[in-house]
Amino acid sequence: MAINQKTAIRVLTLGAMMTALGVVCLYLSSVLPTMRLSLVALAGLLPCVMVMAGGIPSGFAAYGATAVLAFLIVPNKSAALLYLVMFGHYPMIKSLAERVGNRVLEWVIKLGTFNVALTVIVLFARAIFSEIFGEEWATWVIYLGGNAIFLLYDFAFSGLILVFNSKFGKLLRKGR
Repeated sequence: MAINQKTAIRVLTLGAMMTALGVVCLYLSSVLPTMRLSLVALAGLLPCVMVMAGGIPSGFAAYGATAVLAFLIVPNKSAALLYLVMFGHYPMIKSLAERVGNRVLEWVIKLGTFNVALTVIVLFARAIFSEIFGEEWATWVIYLGGNAIFLLYDFAFSGLILVFNSKFGKLLRKGR
């Protein structure tokens, strides 16, 4: 499927705006620490707009650009790391998983991806805070609580996609 030059420019411009907005969210997460996780999760939703407008490669491009700029600009590197490992890639993973056509395999992919990302974060946190994360019960609480929150996040994300698609879907796919 060839896209015309006007569509390519529109997708590129939208990608630049989503990347800038993502970096702003991540920057704000550094100066508003009580909203850190919410702002990082919000930044993680933005590549979804690119998936809707230009496909999965556009989503990965916006994710990569946001991650690189966040590590260069955002003062709190933990927000950039959380975006990179946990939230930024999820719109593309979700889109790919939901195309599989098998609900069980879809959830295996989604939960598997989440748990790999959570394991990276737990191992990183253990290296820094070994006295807290050295306790086995704390690890179980993190994984059980994390998976429960992830399920809520995925359902809320799906609802947001439906609403966003009904309001702006035709506009985003114009020319595709």
